Amino acid sequence: MKTYISPWPENATLPDFPRSICILGATGSIGDSALKVIRKHPEMFTVTSLAGGRNAKKLAELCIEFQPPYVGVLNEQVKNDFIAHLPCGYTPEILTGPEGYCELAAMDGVDLVLSSIVGAAGFLPTLAAAKTGKMIGLANKESLVLGGHIIREACQQSGATILPVDSEHNALFQGLAGHDSDTDLKRLILTASGGPFRGKDIEFLKTVTRDQALAHPNWDMGAKISIDSATLMNKGLEVIEACHLYGLPVEMVDVVVHPQSIIHSLVEYVDGSQLAHLGNPDMQVPIAHCLCFPKRVEVDVPQLNLAQVGNLTFEEPDLTAFPCLRLAREAYDAGPSHPIVLNAVNEIAVAAFLKEEIRYLDIPAMIEAALDRHTAVDVSTPEAVLELDRMARDEAAAHL
Repeated sequence: MKTYISPWPENATLPDFPRSICILGATGSIGDSALKVIRKHPEMFTVTSLAGGRNAKKLAELCIEFQPPYVGVLNEQVKNDFIAHLPCGYTPEILTGPEGYCELAAMDGVDLVLSSIVGAAGFLPTLAAAKTGKMIGLANKESLVLGGHIIREACQQSGATILPVDSEHNALFQGLAGHDSDTDLKRLILTASGGPFRGKDIEFLKTVTRDQALAHPNWDMGAKISIDSATLMNKGLEVIEACHLYGLPVEMVDVVVHPQSIIHSLVEYVDGSQLAHLGNPDMQVPIAHCLCFPKRVEVDVPQLNLAQVGNLTFEEPDLTAFPCLRLAREAYDAGPSHPIVLNAVNEIAVAAFLKEEIRYLDIPAMIEAALDRHTAVDVSTPEAVLELDRMARDEAAAHL
């Protein structure tokens, strides 16, 4: 019987409270929600380190509040800006760049790493945390898209525990608890809001603007994830993540569009029953579940009132208008190197769209063309993963 404390390993040892926490991506939306949970339950956590990207002012404000002894920043310029915002008497040790993020994630005395750096940049810090046996709250799905096979092996060797922060995967995690996936499970069903363009046809999508794509109807997310939600690439990446998390073939992971975002995902069992996880769309809920696991704690989120919600509706995803979901499934099925290309080209294309250099429909077109050109290669090491990621980005940039 699998206990599903974590996919890796089955019998993990969890750290006691208070837990010493490192937050990678502290200035983003996941970091915001995590710090709300910590403010509400300060007795359960010690903030050892906070890491951000380019927003030196916000990072400084958070560090002044939580006083972590270690801080991570993107580069020397951000470091200088960050120092300029600090008061006299507070002098944390500041680490810079990807190496600094990895050092924070692997640091002795850190019990829990919240990995929420956006994009492929989160892969190496997540791997560093996994190699050193940390409890990991994983909000960076790209870590598994790029190297789920490598991170899984690292967790098995070190005893690291990965708990999924994404609302959909956290819902699956809870729905799987206490069940044996080898004998009981029929399939996993990820729900998708459909994004801002649900029901729109190709002719409309040809006219989509940057601001329209950023306007998600239910969730408050960063720019990159908002665009991924609009194209359904976010759901495609989540399909790949679920396959890695639970060791399943892509045929056992389905997607259904659920515009209200009240059911966060479902687990279907061989007897035909389905277990659904319901809640208001607020990331504090899955984050608190991971940070405080196995305890459940109060969060500042309104209680779900189904009578007020009224109707819950469902529909099949439109793979003609939103081909990114299809491309992600095909990439995972093709082998471990194809998802790396998929993710790299998507990040380049989304960045170009946000700069208004390409059109909305150019995003899936660029990804499909790159996957068609790609021939499977060996990506059994982190170095091979990062080299293919670099090459795919360079080629995508050249094709712009």
